[in-house]
Amino acid sequence: MKKLFAVPTIHEKLCAHFGHCEKFAIVETNDQNIIKIDYHAPPIHEPGSYPKFLSDKGVSTIISGGMGMKAQDLFAQNNIEVFMGIDSEDPKVLVEKYLDNQLKSGKNLCDH
Repeated sequence: MKKLFAVPTIHEKLCAHFGHCEKFAIVETNDQNIIKIDYHAPPIHEPGSYPKFLSDKGVSTIISGGMGMKAQDLFAQNNIEVFMGIDSEDPKVLVEKYLDNQLKSGKNLCDH
């Protein structure tokens, strides 16, 4: 089954706060295998713009360092699972860990 993940990045590593990312890595998987990774520049950062942008791309899970409660609610409204508290790492490694049930969520790295 096809599944798309989003990882906010800076210098192609997970950015601690998704709202400050340079690009989103969109990681496409099929049957637990990574098929491809594309990088997309995000729209202007306004409330609700990132959840809609990622939902329109078909993303079902975002892996993030942290985000505010409003952002978490907006992602939930767009049917996007939020997996946060993750330290900076290569998006491919993060998704592989997620697929292997080895990715552990931690403390929200955002304080608003």
